[in-house]
Amino acid sequence: MYARINGLQHIGVAVSDMELSLKFYRKFFGLDIPFFDAVASAPLMQVYTRGETIVKRASMIMNLQGGCAIEVIRPTSFEPCKPSFDIALGDLGILITQIKCRDIFKSYEYCKEQNAPCLSEMQKNPSGRDTFFISDPDGNRFQYLQGKDWYSNTGHHSGGVEGCSVGVTDIEQSFGLYKNILGFDQIVYDVTGKFDEWSSLHGGEGRFRRVLLSQSRPVGGGFARVTGKTFIELIQALDRKPRYIFQDRIWADTGFAHIGFDVKGMNVLGKELANSGFAFRCDSRDALDMGTTKVHCTYIDDYDKTPIEMIEVYKVPIIEKWGIYLNVEKRDPLRPLPDFMLKALRFSRIRD
Repeated sequence: MYARINGLQHIGVAVSDMELSLKFYRKFFGLDIPFFDAVASAPLMQVYTRGETIVKRASMIMNLQGGCAIEVIRPTSFEPCKPSFDIALGDLGILITQIKCRDIFKSYEYCKEQNAPCLSEMQKNPSGRDTFFISDPDGNRFQYLQGKDWYSNTGHHSGGVEGCSVGVTDIEQSFGLYKNILGFDQIVYDVTGKFDEWSSLHGGEGRFRRVLLSQSRPVGGGFARVTGKTFIELIQALDRKPRYIFQDRIWADTGFAHIGFDVKGMNVLGKELANSGFAFRCDSRDALDMGTTKVHCTYIDDYDKTPIEMIEVYKVPIIEKWGIYLNVEKRDPLRPLPDFMLKALRFSRIRD
């Protein structure tokens, strides 16, 4: 048995109003296909919840046109807290989630017509791509970028998640995890300075080092055709001391909660990660039942306490209402799901 980190699978975001947020993500990002939606206790997360077992509702949603998923989390055993300070660019944790779209100008006009919260002006990022930002109902920042690697066309202006931006204290140190272990070994850009792109964002007037990483090897996993190429941007503030975005709060309080990776060979991977100094902080040790989805989940932290989830999928629903599921435990980790199965997911689409 061998281990492989296939690639970025999802971004976790904790919200204060589940139905409002799910509708928002369907409207602006086309994330209208749920893999699971279930309420359950979360004993696995006690290391992130001060030893308490919380209960939460979680819904994994995707856009079949292309891109990664978002796991939307809302605690039901307590009322989630917002940060006690305005999170600034360069603070430690997941700061921005990138969403890819087919035509950046059409997406901008749509967001403008629909009065998207905190809509910024159109700017260019360091690689010359046109971009703009909006916020969700909880103030989480999302960034549109014109993307590639489309799987299907549902008519929605937006695709799914392309990547995320993570605040770190030391980019060179963070390379040890993100480049050398997680496999984001390809540097797209490495720039230092002030950036007009961030002029409308809190803290964006400062000086930063920004490094955009991607994978040089092919993306693996059953959903590789849908997820496509993904990116992680590391951000280091150079003229101030950053704060941890979950300072004095716990996992499932509002904000970007974790980065999720699709993996194969979890037990072998655990030994490799431990030998590299990133032992699992928590481990389900067996398949978790998440509605009709079965997965093995573990977590590690990056150097600045950002939780990173490793997920080995055993069973996923294809058309849940018809009782059609797929056992992927013994599949080749590089072999994508057949088109007829992926496209059958459209029957689960939620329409507003």
